[in-house]
Parts: sequence; C-alpha cells; structure tokens
Amino acid sequence: MKVAISGATGLIGTALRESLTADGIQIVALSRKPSVAQGSQGHQGHPLETLFWDVENGRFDASPLEQVDAVVHLAGEPIAQRWNDARKKAIRESRVKSTRLLVEGLKSLKRRPKVLVSGSAIGFYGDRGDEALEESSPPGSGFLPETCQAWEHAAMEAMGLGIRTAVLRTGIVLSTRGGALKKMLPPFRLGVGGPLGSGKQWMSWIHIDDIVGAIRHILDKDDLMAAVNGVAPAPATNAEFTRALGRALSRPAFLPAPTFGLKIAFGEMASILLEGQRVLPKKLLDTGYRFRFPELQGALSDLLARKR
Repeated sequence: MKVAISGATGLIGTALRESLTADGIQIVALSRKPSVAQGSQGHQGHPLETLFWDVENGRFDASPLEQVDAVVHLAGEPIAQRWNDARKKAIRESRVKSTRLLVEGLKSLKRRPKVLVSGSAIGFYGDRGDEALEESSPPGSGFLPETCQAWEHAAMEAMGLGIRTAVLRTGIVLSTRGGALKKMLPPFRLGVGGPLGSGKQWMSWIHIDDIVGAIRHILDKDDLMAAVNGVAPAPATNAEFTRALGRALSRPAFLPAPTFGLKIAFGEMASILLEGQRVLPKKLLDTGYRFRFPELQGALSDLLARKR
C-alpha cells in the first residue's frame, strides 16, 4: 500500500507517517516548499519521497499520485495565532485552495486513489453551548464554521471522481510534541494554570494516537465516508480539563485567565478559546473503532508519562 500525505511534517502528519511506515506502508509527502521536498527525512532517518505542489500559484503535476492507493490531506495554515484580515484569508485559502488543487490533480489521473481523507475541524459547528453534536448536526455561523464548510465542500468534490471521500472534523489533538497541550504545560507546571474565561465551554479532545487510529480506520473501512468527528467519546468542559491536567501534573490549577485578558491578548482568535463544542464520535463508534484513550485522565497520564 502507498499513501500520499499533505501536511506530512505537521503534528498529525508526523505521527501518521510514523504509524504507517512502521507497518511497511510507503509514504509520499506533498510539500509546498521545494527545499523541503528535496531534503525530507522519513521514519528512522530514511529519505522521504516528496512531491512538490505550488498551491499559491495553482500548479501541481499530480501524475505521481497514480501510484498511490490513498491520500490524506492535512495541510493548512495554523489557526492558533492572532487573527487579522490577512491571516484569516491565509487560514481559509490554505485549506480551500489546496483542497481544490488536490482534487483537480486527482481528476487528471488515469488511475485514481481509492480513498481521500481530508482534514476539517469541529469549528464547523460553531459555539453551541451544551448541545451534543454528531456528524448530522448543522453547521454554525461565523469565520471558522464558514471556512470549514468551504473546505469540506472542496474535498467532497472528489466523490464525483469515484473516490471515497471522508472529511475528518478534528477536535483538540493532545500531544506533548505540539498543539494546545504543549503550550499549556509550562504555566501548569509552574502552578499558575487554570480555566479560560468561565471554564464552562466544552473541549472536545482526542489523544494523538487515536486521531492517527481514526485516520487509519477510515482508510480501512470501505463504507465510511462524508463527515467523521475526530474526537474522543468523553468531551470535557474547560474547567474539567484544567483540573485533570493539574492532577496529572500534581499541580494546582485554579488561576483563571479572565475573558477580557484573553480578548486583549488574542483579539478575535480568543473566540476559539472561550467558545466550545460538545462533539461526539458517532460514526467512529458505529463503525467499530475502539479508542485507546476514551477518558481524559488516562490520555493525559499516558502523554505525560511518555514525556518523562
């Protein structure tokens, strides 16, 4: 089996590469940087086969993808940065333009991959309070929901090419190698961590091993397509999450970050810290995926034990 991955050097992409190559699966990485394409290293230092694509200028020779069986599209500008008009445009276009270019490239192939797994995010649902959200729940409104809808729409065009397509609405991926948890650890280790704003907002999280497991599950399940929620089955409120992290570190976790301070520090982007979604992985559970880390305390304990 051979799998093409965009975003192959990111947090999820790196973990996915390591998992697949450990099982003898060949990887082709799609890179937007020619220098990276020329010098990438794969699992255990072996050269990583890399294909350059020019998303900015819409140029992509996809012909090497005739040799792959599946594509996993994870590329996108980081969301966790202070937003302005230019950055919001980059966040949206890096996802929507790259997905359109990818699907156009797949359209040009004589032999197409059997399956495309494209990234999306639980930001699709917007701020929904305590509502339990499954894949059939309608989208929210605002910048992130509208970005996710356009992103998913671009990916689902591949279904018309006879390619089974799934869009993975990923929650907060827990890893000490990057993402939200890595940023939270320093203040919590110093005993100055605590809830954000009211702490009542829901955090739909997933262990890094389980998001990789979910992607591999989708690749293997011929009847699994369209939207799939990439979250653990036990979402937590922000206050519950901070208490669990404090327990895992044996540190207090009661100093709140006030709403006004977060808005000053992060501007409009503070909305993703102060708003939440209570998302459930209905399709993963219904199709037999078994979570390695279904509960938050166990997930945090595992990740922190690995770091030690």
